[in-house]
Amino acid sequence: MQTQVLLIKPQDDVAIARNALSAGTVLAELDGIVARDDIPAAHKIAVRPIAEGAPVRRYGQIIGFTTRAIAPGEHVHVHNLSMGTFDRDYAFGSDVKAVAPAAAPATFLGIRRADGRVATRNYIGVISTVNCSATVSKLVARHFAAPGKLDAYPNVDGIVPITHSFGCCIDHNGEGIQQLRRTLGGFVKHPNFAAVLVIGLGCEANQMGAMFLAEGVNAGPTVVPLVMQELGGTQKTVDAAIAAIDAMLPAANQVKREPLPVSHLNIALQCGGSDGYSGITANPALGAAVDLLVQHGGTAILSETPEIYGAEHLLTRRAISREVGEKIVERIHWWEDYAQREKGSIDNNPTPGNKAGGLTTILEKSLGAVAKSGSTPLMGVYRYAEPIDTHGLVFMDAPGYDPMGATGQIASGANLVVFTTGRGSCFGAKPAPSIKVATNTPMFNRMSDDMDVNCGDIMDGGATVMQKGEEIFHAILRVASGERSKSEALGVGDEEFVPWMIGAQM
Repeated sequence: MQTQVLLIKPQDDVAIARNALSAGTVLAELDGIVARDDIPAAHKIAVRPIAEGAPVRRYGQIIGFTTRAIAPGEHVHVHNLSMGTFDRDYAFGSDVKAVAPAAAPATFLGIRRADGRVATRNYIGVISTVNCSATVSKLVARHFAAPGKLDAYPNVDGIVPITHSFGCCIDHNGEGIQQLRRTLGGFVKHPNFAAVLVIGLGCEANQMGAMFLAEGVNAGPTVVPLVMQELGGTQKTVDAAIAAIDAMLPAANQVKREPLPVSHLNIALQCGGSDGYSGITANPALGAAVDLLVQHGGTAILSETPEIYGAEHLLTRRAISREVGEKIVERIHWWEDYAQREKGSIDNNPTPGNKAGGLTTILEKSLGAVAKSGSTPLMGVYRYAEPIDTHGLVFMDAPGYDPMGATGQIASGANLVVFTTGRGSCFGAKPAPSIKVATNTPMFNRMSDDMDVNCGDIMDGGATVMQKGEEIFHAILRVASGERSKSEALGVGDEEFVPWMIGAQM
């Protein structure tokens, strides 16, 4: 018989409600503890007396400190639990374990570019240097979205507008514009684009020539720069862009998929709309898939620094070297300073939806989020949108806002995204296909048009974490080989390019 609550670790102070519990419910699995309150599904119930100011543990780790004494059977949430501070033992490299390569390395059907890069999709991109050219970029993409426009080019997946709100009125040489150029450069050079147009206004701070120079981009048949002020304005630029894409399409269509090793897969790990089940079902299952991916030679990018806060010590212990581990700690301290400078709190990260789903503090959210990374060594730590140049599990610094984190990961080279969600995030991120993984069965059934994999059956008792990890891994191989994910079928992904803009706007 399935228990009504789940106690994850014997030392935990709270258990998780599998389904909603009414006050007065007797919990036989907890020695007859009686629920003192109504406990929503995925929320926490105290399993022992907890003194005021004492740490509260879930996953065997501290998720916060009580603001008053809590009795067994009480609902534990924002009304009696807050973040607090405590020292972490980073123990650099103490948990590093060798990865045994897969006996029979898996393959997928990928697209090999002429320069050796490998794609999972075959798009043409229309990339804005500045907000002032965003409308032109969208008009060009809209022209080719009309029925029949691409029928003669069945191997081209579409024309993708990459637009944003930045590119001007910032320090011409500062960190902000350097990061924006790095992000745009990563998309210009992304293997999932067979060719790109880069469209600028002409007078912006993010000058086309400077961006190309900084990012090592050269104009040519597959990279065509257009400047609106030089071409004579909006309509003339749209016309020139359409003509340029018409010229690109025949060559872009001349691709074929071939079996390629998984070492060419670079997977962005994301979670959004998380709930109290995320760290029990979908995130550990994705972690199991990551372990398989790494065994087969692939790369996984963990990200969103505020969402590893309080769990970073679990990553430093897996760092391949002290230097790699120290980079994680340095980024954590940067975010602490940033939050203080901006008069904010990293604990503001759990959203109202996260809290309604049972997550109370950023510490609790982070411990569940880090489970996406599996158990293999941490091989490297990168700044936002920095090119990934190693295989295995790596970390990229980014805010906790999902589109912003995914934008950086794709700029760094991710050619596929796996996104776990408990509340039901509707997400895509062209040019990389996105696989959506649900943490619970009711949401999966309710939002079946958006969800690719259901991990709710882990909580329901119908599957193990490892079984769902294998299912996610095989879904990765199928989607990387050309199978459309649910978000692709819905056409989601044209609006999710959100670069992380730092520095003063002037």
